[in-house]
Amino acid sequence: MKKLFEKYKELVLYLVFGVCTTLINLAAYYLLTRFCFTDAPDSDWAPANIIAWVISVTFAFITNKIWVFESRSKEGKTLLREGVSFYGCRLATLLMEMGILYVGINLLQLGDFWVKIFANVLVIVANYVASKFWIFRKKKKEEQSDER
Repeated sequence: MKKLFEKYKELVLYLVFGVCTTLINLAAYYLLTRFCFTDAPDSDWAPANIIAWVISVTFAFITNKIWVFESRSKEGKTLLREGVSFYGCRLATLLMEMGILYVGINLLQLGDFWVKIFANVLVIVANYVASKFWIFRKKKKEEQSDER
């Protein structure tokens, strides 16, 4: 079992922290749309979604950097690159999510929370691909310095 975990550790941890990030995002969105932006979920979903995004993406950056992709660099240049790349990619998937929410809630008149859940599934997949192959990629030079 330990060998199996080690082989798929990155994917397992991404899924675990991805579920936590999603739960944080959904909980923040739900609380904001039901208690703070109370006019109507179909009209106040956008600011609630953006605030929930900021909270959950910050959690995701920390957990992805430290535990999932084990990016140990504390060099300012690397931290800046990772942070800008991470938030930039997440901003792209936020725009994708906002489009899905707009279509689902405003055009199709579906329940906002169900559309939010559906959008989150697509966002998780897109975010994993971006994190794995672009944001937390290991460069040959970083790999050599990590081995020392």
